[in-house]
Amino acid sequence: MTSTVLLSAAFAGAVAIAVTLLVERWGGRVGGVLGTIPTTIVPAAAGMAASSSMASLESSLAIVPMGMLVNGVFLLVFLHLPERLRGGERLVLLQTTLLALLVWVAFGSVMLFVAERLLTEIAGIVLAAVGSVVLGGLGVAVARRPRPAPAARRRPHPAEVGARGVAAALAIGLAVHLATLGHALVAGLASVFPAIFLTTMVALWLAQGNAVPRGAAGPMLLGSTSVGVYATVAIWSLPALGLTVGSAVAWCAAVLGWTVPCSLWLNHRAAALDSSVQAPEPQ
Repeated sequence: MTSTVLLSAAFAGAVAIAVTLLVERWGGRVGGVLGTIPTTIVPAAAGMAASSSMASLESSLAIVPMGMLVNGVFLLVFLHLPERLRGGERLVLLQTTLLALLVWVAFGSVMLFVAERLLTEIAGIVLAAVGSVVLGGLGVAVARRPRPAPAARRRPHPAEVGARGVAAALAIGLAVHLATLGHALVAGLASVFPAIFLTTMVALWLAQGNAVPRGAAGPMLLGSTSVGVYATVAIWSLPALGLTVGSAVAWCAAVLGWTVPCSLWLNHRAAALDSSVQAPEPQ
C-alpha cells in the first residue's frame, strides 16, 4: 500500500510540472485545456481500486465530478476577484489565493454533506454523470467569453518547477492514503484537491504576471470536465475490465469525448473572433 501511495504521488507531481510548462509554452487557450486531461486521477483511481473495496471505489469516484465542480468555483475566484482588489501584485495574489482556498473548503464541505446523502438514494455512476454535466455546462458558459491567453514571457526557474510538483504530489498521496483507511468520500474529494490549479495559478502569476494564469482559467475550467468524464466511466470500467484496460478505456473516453472537441471548439471561436476584429469596416 505504501508503494501505491508513493507511485501515485510521484506521478501527480510530474503532471503538475507538465501542466504549468504547457501553459507557459502554448498559452492559456491550448495549454489550459491540454493541461486538464485526466492525469492525476488515473493513479489516484488505480490506487484506490487496488487498496479498497469496489463499493468504496464507486463512492470515491462518484464524488470526483462534484469535487471538480468545486474546483471550478476555485478557478472562478482567480478569474474574477483580482480585478476587484487593490494593492501590489503579491498582495493581490495572496488575498486571491487565501479566499479561493476558503471558498474551496466551504463548498467542498457542503458538497460532501450533500453527496453522502445522495449516495444513499441513487447509484454512484448517476451522481457522477450529473456532476459531469453540470461541470461541463459551467465550463462552456465561462469559456464562451474568451480572455487574452498569452504564453509565458520567460522560462521558469527549476526551483519553481519543482515546487509545483511537490504540492500536487502531497495532495494525491494523501488521497490514496485516505482510501486505504476507508474514508471513501473524503478520499474522493482529496483526489481532486486543486493542487494542479493552485500551483498553476500561483506559480504562473509569480513567474509571468497575472495575465497568463487568468487567461488559462476559462479553458482549464472547461477542460477539467474530462476528469469528471473519466471518473464516471471508470466506475464501470475499472471493476469490469481491470486496472490497466479499465483505466485506458476511461482515459480515451474522456480525452476523445471531451478534451479534443473542446480544443477544436475553443480554437474555432478564437479564429472567428480574430477574423471579426480584423475585418475592415464597410465603406
